[in-house]
Amino acid sequence: MGEEADMKKKEEKKSLTQAEFLSWKTQKAAEASAKKAEASRKREEDIAAGLVQMNGRELFNHQPWLFDNTLY
Repeated sequence: MGEEADMKKKEEKKSLTQAEFLSWKTQKAAEASAKKAEASRKREEDIAAGLVQMNGRELFNHQPWLFDNTLY
C-alpha cells in the first residue's frame, strides 16, 4: 500500500505548469548570476592581495603600460 501511494505522489509531482517552470528558471538564473558575481569579486580581492597570479587579460586591464608597443 505504501509503495502505491508514493508512486502516485511522484506522478503528481512530475507535471509542472508553465508559471512554475518560469519561476524556477528565473530563480536558477538569479542564483547563477549571484554565484558568478561573488566568484568575480573574490578573484579581484585575491589579485589585489597578491594571492593569485593574473592571467593576460587581467594583467592588461590592471597594467596596460606593460603592453606598450611603441618601442618596437
